[in-house]
Amino acid sequence: MSLTKQLALFVDVVQQGSFTKAATLHDMDNSLLSKQIKKLETELGVQLLNRSTRSFSLTSAGEEILAQALQLTDTLSQVQNIADSYQSKPKGIIRITSGVYFGQLYLQPVITRFMKQYPEVKVTLNLDDKRTDIITDHFDVAFRVGKLTESNLIARKIAKTHFAIVASECFIQEHGMPMTPEELIQLPAVVYGNGNVNLDQMCLTETPHGDLYKMYKMRGNYKVSDVRTLIDAVKSGLGYSLIDLFNLEEPIAQSKLVPLLTNYGLSTMDTGIYAVYPHRKQTLLVSEFIKAVQEYIGTPPFWLEHIPNYKQLYQ
Repeated sequence: MSLTKQLALFVDVVQQGSFTKAATLHDMDNSLLSKQIKKLETELGVQLLNRSTRSFSLTSAGEEILAQALQLTDTLSQVQNIADSYQSKPKGIIRITSGVYFGQLYLQPVITRFMKQYPEVKVTLNLDDKRTDIITDHFDVAFRVGKLTESNLIARKIAKTHFAIVASECFIQEHGMPMTPEELIQLPAVVYGNGNVNLDQMCLTETPHGDLYKMYKMRGNYKVSDVRTLIDAVKSGLGYSLIDLFNLEEPIAQSKLVPLLTNYGLSTMDTGIYAVYPHRKQTLLVSEFIKAVQEYIGTPPFWLEHIPNYKQLYQ
């Protein structure tokens, strides 16, 4: 194994914080990875890691060599990106990560078309509602819904978020139609919660078609970490919910759901749907895939049609 490859393995061991995780990342045996790191130390003539039975720490030499190795792997990645950008058609491996629901509903159809169109492309799709570190975990692109937090990544907005407050017809029959935010928040709600993400607040105008916005806390009697389960719970009448329209798989009338407080302004709270990637210079493969997702979703996104006259609502 080349010195460059051994240094890349060393970087991954440190970034992953574990020999086991780094070995899994490269689909190799844990003992083989450990041997390669030992060979690297022998070739360099210095010890890079202080090992114990359960953990390791960098030596002083390891810290300095890690800094240089990071620069080397970044340079090699940029070289590959430049070479890839001159390809006539996409090929190679693209590693994608996304939230579960968005990936199932919007990325999978694109991947199916994309791989049939470009048979030399291989795709790894990771679906996880907990936000991954795309640099540490070596993803080429992540699709994120919400607010952007990583300032070291490049982001391209592929769609605006469009919120609605919805409840089932049976819920309204039981509780009545709320006419104000104050009436609404007295009713049971179904809210999304996963890790440090809790969507249990709404930002509405204080008066119909008003200018002043106010945060309203929802009475989340039922908190769920899966979008499909959330929508099913709302359909069953367990509570109303604040949703992004991409959560709807079909027109709202077919779901027997009703939009609430449509004469109030409803803020998106600076959220959006983004394609996020680690380098400004995209490979042809990554740029073409993002383009394919954008074309599939449409501009504006096709899910706006799920609520008739949505553009005139929540103003």
